[in-house]
Parts: sequence; structure tokens; C-alpha cells
Amino acid sequence: MGVNLRSIYRWLLLAKQTDGLAAKRHCGPATRLSLQQQQELDQLLCQGAKAHGWANELWTTQRIADLIRRHFGITLHHDHVGRFLHTRLKWSPQKPRRRARERDEEAITQWKRDTFPAILQAAGERDAHVVFLDESGFMLTPTVRRTWASQGETPLLSCWDRRDRLSAISCITVSPQRARLNFYFTLLPDNTNVTAEHTVEFLRQLKSQLSGPFTVIWDGSKIHSRARLVKAYLAKHPEIVAETLPSYAPELNPDEGVWGWTKYGQLANLAASTTLELRSRIEKEFVVLRAKRQLLNSFILEADLCSAA
Repeated sequence: MGVNLRSIYRWLLLAKQTDGLAAKRHCGPATRLSLQQQQELDQLLCQGAKAHGWANELWTTQRIADLIRRHFGITLHHDHVGRFLHTRLKWSPQKPRRRARERDEEAITQWKRDTFPAILQAAGERDAHVVFLDESGFMLTPTVRRTWASQGETPLLSCWDRRDRLSAISCITVSPQRARLNFYFTLLPDNTNVTAEHTVEFLRQLKSQLSGPFTVIWDGSKIHSRARLVKAYLAKHPEIVAETLPSYAPELNPDEGVWGWTKYGQLANLAASTTLELRSRIEKEFVVLRAKRQLLNSFILEADLCSAA
């Protein structure tokens, strides 16, 4: 083949190295934005789209290309902008989380810094469990999430166009001594809204399960401490202490992670035929969740309450 002997020796040496003979990735042309311009672009994007004249906080590659042309006089194709954002600025397309404008950020910070540690200390002095409680609902209409499919062939979910639903109450508990996590839940009858009566019944069942004092932390819903029936039950059982989360701050409740994990993960795209089938699947996933202590702990970490404690 007319190959020089020295080339063969060089190839053998490369072959002994990791990926020595593998094809090298082509880096493509150098970016037309300097390092300083890249840093400036990152700062401009962090200001938000509305700060640069658009009506909403939606960054598309076309808008970013317009921003680059406007500030730096450089024209880039929007497809190249997407690759550039990912590789150079470490940006990625993400779905924003909604946040209520009624939130009092100062009050939320104060609750995490001062109130929550005091709640934990008081619970420790009582040798009491800490309980994070919440309610939610599951619809017969499936929660639709993206799924892989052949190009040009959009998947179809055959489901009932009915508003049948199941309401659920659940809680994550933390034991006083070893901080052991557990999970308890109950599913109400079909198409039933959670009321103060259901809250009291759940507290009664939880009291028999924990067999000791506990501090329940929940939101300011009218079916919690504001309800007359719940107040009367708590007055008869001083071993149960109720604490309220700040308004419009559901992310502080680790039990919110339960709903996200089940609705948008395990049960996403589930087109149940009946509420009986839906109930069976929910119960199955909740039983699995109860055994996954690491997953329960991740909900605690996501609420960012460990640093406050």
C-alpha cells in the first residue's frame, strides 16, 4: 500500500493510547463573538426579554439573534444561536415555574430563617414528629407530557373527556430521634372535595399511626387551622401542634414533591379507563414511594428547609 514504516510505528503508538485512532471532532468555525461580548450577552439575557422591549419574558433563538444584531452588529442564524447558547453560555430551553405576585418574599425569608428553626426546636423538646401535610387531586383526563415518537407521527392518547377526579391527602413525616422519613396517604371517594371533616379524620388516623405527639405543618387553607371543626379537634388534642406556612409559598412544603412525582412523572400520559383503574395506580405508586426514603429525602432537600434548620 506504499505506507512508510515510520507511519506504521506512529499508528501503533497511537493505537495503544485511549481513542488514539478515533476520528477527531470537527470544532467548526470560531465564534464571531469575543469572550467579552459573550460575557456581556449573558448579562443582557439575565435582564429578561421585557427589559429589551419584548412584551413577555420569552427568550427564543430568533429574539436572541435580534438582540445580538442590535447590540453587537453581528448577524447569526437562529439555529446557530441555539448551539452557541448551549455550548458557550451553558443555557438551555426550560419551562418557567409560575410564582404568585401576592407573595411576600421578606416574610417567606423570615419564616425560613427564624420561624421554621423554632418549630423544629419546639418539636424536639416535645419529642414530637414533624409532619408536612398537603392535599391534591388526580383527574381522569391524563396529564400530558412529551414522549419520543417517529418524526411526523404525533402520538395519540385515547382518553375520556370527563372531569371525574380523585382527591388525596398525604403527608411526609420525620421522626424525632433518628429523623426517619415515612409517608402516609388516603384517597377520598370519587368526585369528592377535601373538607375539614376529611382533615380531622386524616389527623385521627395519623395520630394512631405515629402513637405520639407531632407538629403538623400545612398551608393556610380554610380546611386546616381556620376551620372550626379542625380547631375543635386540635383543642381536644394538645399533643398535636399546627403550624402554618407563609402565604403563596407552596414550594416550602416537601409534600408538594409527592404530587409532582406522581402526576408529572409516574402517571404522566396515563389514560385510565375508569376512576377505579386510576385509584389502583395511584395507590400502587404511593406504596412504592413509601419505600423510597431517598426520594422522600429529595423532596425535603428540594424545599430547601435543611439550610434553614
